[in-house]
Amino acid sequence: MIKVGQGFDVHQLVSGRRCVIGGVDIPFNRGLLGHSDADVLLHAISDAILGAAGIGDIGKYFPNTDATNKDIDSREILKKVIVLLRQKKYSIINIDATVICELPKLMPYIDQIKKNIALDCNIDIDRVNIKATTTEALGFTGRGEGIAAQAICLIESK
Repeated sequence: MIKVGQGFDVHQLVSGRRCVIGGVDIPFNRGLLGHSDADVLLHAISDAILGAAGIGDIGKYFPNTDATNKDIDSREILKKVIVLLRQKKYSIINIDATVICELPKLMPYIDQIKKNIALDCNIDIDRVNIKATTTEALGFTGRGEGIAAQAICLIESK
Protein backbone atom coordinates (compact mmCIF):
# COMPACT_ATOMS: atom_id res chain seq x y z
CA MET A 1 0.00 0.00 0.00
CA ILE A 2 1.21 3.50 -0.86
CA LYS A 3 -0.06 6.54 1.06
CA VAL A 4 0.61 10.27 0.90
CA GLY A 5 0.54 12.92 3.61
CA GLN A 6 0.98 16.67 3.63
CA GLY A 7 2.17 19.02 6.33
CA PHE A 8 2.16 22.77 6.85
CA ASP A 9 3.61 24.96 9.58
CA VAL A 10 4.22 28.64 10.33
CA HIS A 11 6.31 30.35 12.98
CA GLN A 12 6.72 34.02 13.76
CA LEU A 13 10.12 35.70 13.40
CA VAL A 14 11.25 37.52 16.57
CA SER A 15 14.40 38.99 18.07
CA GLY A 16 16.35 36.97 20.59
CA ARG A 17 15.70 33.50 19.11
CA ARG A 18 17.78 31.21 16.90
CA CYS A 19 16.68 30.63 13.32
CA VAL A 20 16.75 26.85 12.96
CA ILE A 21 15.51 25.43 9.66
CA GLY A 22 15.96 21.80 8.73
CA GLY A 23 18.18 21.29 11.75
CA VAL A 24 20.60 23.97 10.57
CA ASP A 25 21.28 27.07 12.65
CA ILE A 26 20.87 29.79 10.02
CA PRO A 27 22.73 33.05 10.74
CA PHE A 28 20.00 35.72 10.86
CA ASN A 29 19.10 38.74 13.01
CA ARG A 30 15.86 37.08 14.15
CA GLY A 31 14.69 33.59 14.94
CA LEU A 32 11.53 31.53 15.02
CA LEU A 33 9.21 31.71 18.01
CA GLY A 34 7.79 28.51 19.40
CA HIS A 35 7.58 26.11 22.34
CA SER A 36 10.25 23.93 20.71
CA ASP A 37 13.15 25.23 18.63
CA ALA A 38 10.37 26.20 16.15
CA ASP A 39 11.98 24.48 13.16
CA VAL A 40 9.15 25.19 10.74
CA LEU A 41 10.48 22.82 8.07
CA LEU A 42 10.93 19.79 10.30
CA HIS A 43 7.48 20.40 11.81
CA ALA A 44 5.87 20.39 8.35
CA ILE A 45 7.79 17.23 7.39
CA SER A 46 6.88 15.50 10.65
CA ASP A 47 3.21 16.33 10.10
CA ALA A 48 3.38 15.05 6.51
CA ILE A 49 4.82 11.73 7.71
CA LEU A 50 2.27 11.36 10.51
CA GLY A 51 -0.53 12.30 8.11
CA ALA A 52 0.57 9.72 5.55
CA ALA A 53 0.51 7.04 8.24
CA GLY A 54 -2.89 8.30 9.44
CA ILE A 55 -1.75 8.67 13.03
CA GLY A 56 -2.36 12.34 13.82
CA ASP A 57 0.00 15.30 13.96
CA ILE A 58 2.91 16.56 16.04
CA GLY A 59 0.54 18.42 18.36
CA LYS A 60 -0.81 15.02 19.44
CA TYR A 61 2.63 13.64 20.32
CA PHE A 62 4.51 16.84 21.25
CA PRO A 63 1.93 19.28 22.68
CA ASN A 64 3.08 22.78 23.56
CA THR A 65 1.39 22.31 26.93
CA ASP A 66 3.97 19.66 27.90
CA ALA A 67 6.98 21.19 29.67
CA THR A 68 9.21 18.31 28.50
CA ASN A 69 8.83 19.64 24.96
CA LYS A 70 10.06 23.12 25.87
CA ASP A 71 12.93 24.06 23.52
CA ILE A 72 13.10 20.47 22.17
CA ASP A 73 15.30 20.02 19.12
CA SER A 74 12.95 19.35 16.20
CA ARG A 75 15.39 16.77 14.87
CA GLU A 76 14.46 14.73 17.95
CA ILE A 77 10.78 15.20 17.07
CA LEU A 78 11.45 13.93 13.55
CA LYS A 79 13.39 10.91 14.83
CA LYS A 80 10.52 10.01 17.18
CA VAL A 81 8.05 10.38 14.30
CA ILE A 82 10.15 7.91 12.31
CA VAL A 83 9.91 5.42 15.21
CA LEU A 84 6.11 5.81 15.13
CA LEU A 85 6.14 5.30 11.35
CA ARG A 86 8.15 2.09 11.68
CA GLN A 87 5.83 0.80 14.40
CA LYS A 88 3.03 1.05 11.82
CA LYS A 89 5.23 -0.91 9.37
CA TYR A 90 5.68 1.92 6.86
CA SER A 91 8.78 3.29 5.18
CA ILE A 92 9.36 6.58 3.39
CA ILE A 93 9.47 6.62 -0.41
CA ASN A 94 10.21 10.34 -0.66
CA ILE A 95 9.81 13.75 0.95
CA ASP A 96 9.37 17.02 -0.94
CA ALA A 97 9.16 20.30 0.98
CA THR A 98 9.19 24.04 0.43
CA VAL A 99 10.22 26.78 2.86
CA ILE A 100 8.46 30.09 2.21
CA CYS A 101 10.29 33.26 3.28
CA GLU A 102 11.88 36.40 1.89
CA LEU A 103 14.84 36.18 4.27
CA PRO A 104 17.03 34.50 5.26
CA LYS A 105 18.21 33.13 1.95
CA LEU A 106 18.43 29.35 2.31
CA MET A 107 20.25 28.22 -0.84
CA PRO A 108 23.67 27.95 0.91
CA TYR A 109 22.14 25.61 3.52
CA ILE A 110 19.93 23.33 1.39
CA ASP A 111 22.49 20.53 1.05
CA GLN A 112 23.06 20.34 4.82
CA ILE A 113 19.32 20.48 5.46
CA LYS A 114 18.81 17.56 3.07
CA LYS A 115 21.59 15.59 4.78
CA ASN A 116 20.02 16.17 8.21
CA ILE A 117 16.59 15.03 7.05
CA ALA A 118 17.93 11.96 5.25
CA LEU A 119 19.99 10.99 8.29
CA ASP A 120 17.14 11.49 10.76
CA CYS A 121 14.68 9.58 8.55
CA ASN A 122 17.27 6.89 7.76
CA ILE A 123 16.72 7.25 3.99
CA ASP A 124 18.97 8.02 1.03
CA ILE A 125 19.49 11.71 0.41
CA ASP A 126 18.08 11.33 -3.12
CA ARG A 127 14.68 10.67 -1.52
CA VAL A 128 14.66 14.18 -0.01
CA ASN A 129 13.99 17.38 -1.94
CA ILE A 130 13.99 20.80 -0.27
CA LYS A 131 13.13 24.05 -1.99
CA ALA A 132 12.95 27.67 -0.86
CA THR A 133 10.75 30.34 -2.36
CA THR A 134 9.49 33.83 -1.62
CA THR A 135 6.04 35.36 -1.86
CA GLU A 136 7.36 38.32 -3.84
CA ALA A 137 7.07 40.57 -0.75
CA LEU A 138 3.37 39.71 -0.28
CA GLY A 139 1.71 38.58 2.96
CA PHE A 140 3.25 37.89 6.37
CA THR A 141 6.20 35.99 4.86
CA GLY A 142 6.79 38.80 2.39
CA ARG A 143 6.82 41.37 5.18
CA GLY A 144 9.32 39.25 7.13
CA GLU A 145 6.92 38.56 9.98
CA GLY A 146 7.28 34.80 9.79
CA ILE A 147 8.37 31.74 7.89
CA ALA A 148 6.11 29.00 6.53
CA ALA A 149 6.86 25.52 5.25
CA GLN A 150 4.86 22.89 3.45
CA ALA A 151 5.79 19.26 2.89
CA ILE A 152 4.51 16.14 1.24
CA CYS A 153 5.60 12.61 2.01
CA LEU A 154 4.97 9.36 0.19
CA ILE A 155 5.17 6.17 2.25
CA GLU A 156 4.69 2.47 1.58
CA SER A 157 3.88 -0.49 3.78
CA LYS A 158 6.79 -2.83 4.41
